[in-house]
Amino acid sequence: MKYGIHWFRRDLRVAGNDALKFNFKENNGKVVGLFVFDKEFLSRDDFSVNRFQFFLKSIQSLKTELQNIGSDLLVLDIGPEKAFADLLEELKDNKPSVITFSKDYEPFALNRDQKILKMFKGKDIEVHAFRDHLIIEPWELTKKNSEDEGYQVFTPFSRMWLDIFKTEKIQKRILKEEEAFKYLKTDKKKKIFSLKWSDLLKTTDHLDAYIKENGKKVTVDIPETGSKAVMKQLESFKQRLVDYKSKRDTPSEDVTSRFSMFLKNGSLTTSQIIYYLDLKPFNSKEKSQDVFFNELIWREFYYHILYRNSYVEKSSFKKDYDKLKWKNNKAWFEAWKDGKTGYPIVDAGMRELKTTGFMHNRLRMIVASFLVKDLLIDWRWGEKHFMHLLLDGDLAPNNGGWQWAASTGCDAQPYFRIFNPWTQSKKFDPDGFYIKKYIPELKDIEVKKLHSPIEGHKTYPKPIVDHAVQRKIALQLYKSTV
Repeated sequence: MKYGIHWFRRDLRVAGNDALKFNFKENNGKVVGLFVFDKEFLSRDDFSVNRFQFFLKSIQSLKTELQNIGSDLLVLDIGPEKAFADLLEELKDNKPSVITFSKDYEPFALNRDQKILKMFKGKDIEVHAFRDHLIIEPWELTKKNSEDEGYQVFTPFSRMWLDIFKTEKIQKRILKEEEAFKYLKTDKKKKIFSLKWSDLLKTTDHLDAYIKENGKKVTVDIPETGSKAVMKQLESFKQRLVDYKSKRDTPSEDVTSRFSMFLKNGSLTTSQIIYYLDLKPFNSKEKSQDVFFNELIWREFYYHILYRNSYVEKSSFKKDYDKLKWKNNKAWFEAWKDGKTGYPIVDAGMRELKTTGFMHNRLRMIVASFLVKDLLIDWRWGEKHFMHLLLDGDLAPNNGGWQWAASTGCDAQPYFRIFNPWTQSKKFDPDGFYIKKYIPELKDIEVKKLHSPIEGHKTYPKPIVDHAVQRKIALQLYKSTV
């Protein structure tokens, strides 16, 4: 029997999955899915119990969807190399003709995929890798007159990205999402696939056990997962997009997209967002869609940076800043993590993160600047803490955002990115709605007092540092380094 296996990784969807679609056509619908946990990856020091549970539930939603349309998903936990070796041994009398997967660009993933491709060399099985979660891949965007040098500053990158985006080749990548949404909008899905794992061999699936065991450690509510949740979020944001430009920096307003956690696991892609929202880039900089579109380009930028400069996973992009002599006061770090710094806007952000697994983007910048520029703590401490708690924790954007805030990354500007938390508080939460939501002990405090040091409160602490003093120390720290 001619059939194929699609190896799911961070492309947890059926709709608009080019690799799966290719396999489907090559094998006339006889395709089964495989997902393999890599215990080496699960043992990383930035592993998140909460994010893993969201990922597990996303896999479960995908499995149900595949079964409903005539296919299946096998989930193993023995690592991809052993999983494929064992499966091919069991299927030695009926090997798959094609194995497909979608590309990833993180250092760990690139190394893993090279091992798998090498493993299949000479085994008489076609292996195909497809572009998926980036619209423009790193090697498709290089500096003018260069074959392999990428941009290191966002503005010229975004100009080139937009030039390439407007080409017919890339526009076709967007327009073909029409087929994906036809499928997604069909209430009753047909049995379009025609193969289950039980047709091939007896298997033991590990998904339910992982969901049950990991679920015991979860500390936040896990959002809905799967294609229905994606469609619901797309439609919700479509109604709110008009207010994005004017309200996106106000954390008490519900205008942000919340797409990031779906983008992280591939339940949704950037091209699908652009198609569904009918985004036409930069017709007018006054439009909310232009501001939102720019955020999508930032995401691609950080992936291009990580792909070309894998060292940024552990080190400063501007290598000289690895010499910064951080103070790394552990008591201050714990106060920051717990939302007890005495700066209400900072503490509200950290408490939102701890209790929900999410943090508004404006707050991500505020709390990151405070940790690095006020508390003088190594940005990597904060980056790792975010990855422990964020449901949308994604290596490239998280690392890029932290290095931006720490002024150690691309286009470093240490003298302009020292946020004054009192000014930020007054500007973006003037009525204290956000602060009072996450710091209930301040609910009876007069609003104007929330934007200056609160003295003598029974339970809320006074500021652990003086911003004006710390700002001067931070400037001197950076100046003495470069």
